[in-house]
Amino acid sequence: MADGYYISKNEEEQGPFTQEEVMQMHLDADTMVLSPLADDWEQASDLPEFFNYFEARGFYFPTEDNLAGFGWRLLAYIADSLIMSYPISFFRPENFAAVYNRAVTNAATVDDLVVLLKFNLVSFLLVVVYHAICEFSPLQGSLGKKMFRLVVVDAEGRRLSFLRALLRNLGKFVSGLVLLIGYLVVLWDDRKQTWHDKWANAYVLIRNR
Repeated sequence: MADGYYISKNEEEQGPFTQEEVMQMHLDADTMVLSPLADDWEQASDLPEFFNYFEARGFYFPTEDNLAGFGWRLLAYIADSLIMSYPISFFRPENFAAVYNRAVTNAATVDDLVVLLKFNLVSFLLVVVYHAICEFSPLQGSLGKKMFRLVVVDAEGRRLSFLRALLRNLGKFVSGLVLLIGYLVVLWDDRKQTWHDKWANAYVLIRNR
């Protein structure tokens, strides 16, 4: 075991350093570190003693203990539905209530169905863009997720790129197609991922603070 921390930069070993000295070097998650508590080199992001350091910089690493379960995600979904209901209401046609009533009583015309289809499409795209922007932003998740201390990250604990966040949220359409099975898979998946999480290689985590 080492007598301090060593880091590898440009294929050169540097050290020994104290933990405080290492953290002052602005580590990257993939910086290789030899810890006095370990027998071999590891990525800095894999060393538990640096978890708080990386969380302060917006890194949240998926572990068995911080994966968000179905209940927390459902609460965030409900909160986001309430948040988005107001902006979505601006896109409702003036005769939406009448169209909806005809639809639920099986009296809808073809024009009624087109109105509903357009409204549902616009609503879905608004929600997709909202979630994608929030997940790409420093929030790393929607406002609903923020309320319940949830964040969305990639497999390395980093914030999602906008394209990956967009892919994840477009994938929600497929997750909800067949009896919401793509969402419910969280209940038995070892990594608590939905289908759209898996496609984007993303995780929803609970922050410690």
